[in-house]
Amino acid sequence: MCSFLIFFSVTQAANASYAVIDADTGRLLLGSNVHQQMPIASLTKMWTALIAIENNELDEEVEITRQAALSEGSSIYLEPGEKVTIEELLYGLMLRSGNDAAYALAEHTGGSIEGFADMMNEKAYLYGLDNTYFTNPSGLHNDLHLSSAYDTAQMLRIAMQNEKFRKIASTINYKSPSKNGVTWQNKHKLLRQQVGALAGKTGFTKVAGRTLATYFEEDGKKVVVVTLSESNDWQVHKSLANKVFSEYDYVTVAEKGEYKATEDKTIELKKPISILLKPEEEKELQNVLHLSRKQDEFGIWHVMLKNESIYATRVDIK
Repeated sequence: MCSFLIFFSVTQAANASYAVIDADTGRLLLGSNVHQQMPIASLTKMWTALIAIENNELDEEVEITRQAALSEGSSIYLEPGEKVTIEELLYGLMLRSGNDAAYALAEHTGGSIEGFADMMNEKAYLYGLDNTYFTNPSGLHNDLHLSSAYDTAQMLRIAMQNEKFRKIASTINYKSPSKNGVTWQNKHKLLRQQVGALAGKTGFTKVAGRTLATYFEEDGKKVVVVTLSESNDWQVHKSLANKVFSEYDYVTVAEKGEYKATEDKTIELKKPISILLKPEEEKELQNVLHLSRKQDEFGIWHVMLKNESIYATRVDIK
């Protein structure tokens, strides 16, 4: 049986952008307009979920305010005065994209919407998401509330390192304890239809258009795909993931063990370094070790491609 890889154009819309990154290293593999600041709509909620998880226990109860219950846009139909756990709000946030859940989590975690937005921006700054600025936890349009395809892909990559987030974002169906056993189905249909699509988030506003983030795994390869203002997003995500999986393979660029750094110093690589690469890229790699004059306990091992560090790890000095 013959199989064919069909690659659809992802730049039909004049202002569309996309990014595909290696989910292990964060390296950009494919993209267009990757750093262009654009509205990302409800992809914002990935960052909201991560901050809420990191700052609360999942069994904490949140009393829903009138302001949260009346939030504009998509909803899980929270009622003023009812008490809902952080965990249930997170499932409502990620599976059904509830804006009321986003505002309830933000008020509880940050004390106010403004306080929570400050937490979102502080964490974005910490991770070097230089083209990202948040004004709210849901992604409702604000002229200042912007990110980029590259930054948004990094958000999902970072969040998936948290096991609680990973479990929630990869759930297809969740039975709501407080809504008479109503089952919420994840709006991200690739999780139900596409083998290898493990987690992600959908988004839409009139200004942003369709936005989509997906985490894929196949044969040990892990990638994150993000498209902004792309009307054909479901097919584009499958196509981009298939393109990377067919063109890239893991290559071990350095074996585990001890290496002589200087005449009197040895460094230890505690595990092999394996990176997703195209065959032609392997020939252009360089391993570079940076040692600090002021710090003799560790160094930084860089894997360089075309004078750019595509991987870095700490190594101990002996």
